[in-house]
Amino acid sequence: MAKRITQSSINWAAIAERVPPNQKSNLSAFKMKSDSYLRRVLANPPEPPKINWSQYKSAITVPGMVDNFQKQYEALKIPYPADTLTSQIDSQWAQIQKEIDDFISQSNANIAKYEKEVAETKALLPFDQMTMEDFRDSYPELALDPINKPTFWPHEPEDQIDYVDPEGNKAAPSH
Repeated sequence: MAKRITQSSINWAAIAERVPPNQKSNLSAFKMKSDSYLRRVLANPPEPPKINWSQYKSAITVPGMVDNFQKQYEALKIPYPADTLTSQIDSQWAQIQKEIDDFISQSNANIAKYEKEVAETKALLPFDQMTMEDFRDSYPELALDPINKPTFWPHEPEDQIDYVDPEGNKAAPSH
């Protein structure tokens, strides 16, 4: 015997939070169809009405006809389809949940890394208060170092002698 549906088990609010704005009309149309189907199911009784066979036996004069119908009716069993997909859905959900957990842990690691970078940046002196030495100490890869890495004015990478164009062309210095 099939289990009777008593109410919708769909959390429409949770789904609506995840649906992009351009798909909201599709979601509301689907929800209306689902609610309409649920109302139609609930409008019918869970069991078919009982047949009063004795009333038919007294009204129908053909001998054995009602008995034959009753025997066929009671022998009729409408098969309810077996649930073969729930296990597949559960295994897919377990895989998806694992991917979600991995994404959350990766995102939390990224958040911690970026919060650390923000804290380091906030701890620096403002540029308008920095001296050239403070800039060199804070950003050694960007600061000019005329002793160890002399450069030509205007001190851009493409203006230096050993500059190689990323497209493979050797650029001539403009000094």
